[in-house]
Amino acid sequence: MLTREGTPVPTHSATLPPAGPEPAARRLLRPVGGLPRRVLAGLLLAALVAVAAPPAPVQAAGPGVECPPGQNDCSIWDDDPGTPGDPGGGTGPGSPNSPGATPKCQWNGKPLPCYNPQLGWFDNASGCYYKVAEPQEEAPEGQVWYVQTCNGGDLGAQSTVLRDEPPPGFGTPPDPEELARRALASISLLPPRTSVAPRRSVGPGLVGLPVWMWASTGRNYFGPLYASASDRGLTVTITARVQRTVWDMGNGKKITCRTPGTPYKATGPNAGKKSPTCGYDGYAKAGNYRVSATTFWNVHWVGGGRSGDIAQTRTSGVIDIQIKELQVVTR
Repeated sequence: MLTREGTPVPTHSATLPPAGPEPAARRLLRPVGGLPRRVLAGLLLAALVAVAAPPAPVQAAGPGVECPPGQNDCSIWDDDPGTPGDPGGGTGPGSPNSPGATPKCQWNGKPLPCYNPQLGWFDNASGCYYKVAEPQEEAPEGQVWYVQTCNGGDLGAQSTVLRDEPPPGFGTPPDPEELARRALASISLLPPRTSVAPRRSVGPGLVGLPVWMWASTGRNYFGPLYASASDRGLTVTITARVQRTVWDMGNGKKITCRTPGTPYKATGPNAGKKSPTCGYDGYAKAGNYRVSATTFWNVHWVGGGRSGDIAQTRTSGVIDIQIKELQVVTR
């Protein structure tokens, strides 16, 4: 049994890395016609309209893998801690190097429930489900007839077999972490829909001027999302929410934001200034840059007297930014 429920997104304060030394190219900028650089920034950004970047296509699973019926996202069985160098990698909870990062029961890369009410318990070694046959036919002493459903539960590969002892895993109680992943598979964690100002398709920015970054809010983009799964009297509930967004600025710099960011408004009081929640001080050199963002999710689960965390990431599409040098004309 799966249930879902959402609540409003909580508000957190932003934490940005401290600004580094002012680049030389920025120090060379001079006022034009007696106007301060901040005024120039406001005039420039006021002419720009940020356009949302579409998220990268979401793949439900890797090559050759099909999601089980009712499962929205197979990637929950193969945790992605982020691209190399991004915060959140390593051996933390839910990473590929931690216990439980891959499904306990699977067939040809396809995650399966370790217990099926109709088929019984799954054995990874044979790829078959087993349950005690009813009624029992006559059998030698000490042996039991089992209904065997192979090929990952294919009903066309079902037969009755005689065994001296129960197959591996037979009769095991429900596993809370497996139920947590089953609950997670019932919800959709979407990649962020990102926006920036300035944006190349609208107009160029200038060396040293601030860049604003933000992403569309919503439960499927930032959480919190809630779900639960039950099996044989055990219920596990999960809460999924984004802990941080890491922006790749396309020049080797990464900016970590703790909120979705603030949309830029050309007529707002902060036009031409730094973003109050999520921004970049500015590019030191002219050029074309490709910006993307990765959200780092934490999925906390509780049930069966146990609790744990599952890490997930989602990465946006790419936004192009063009940066030019400020040209000063003297007479």
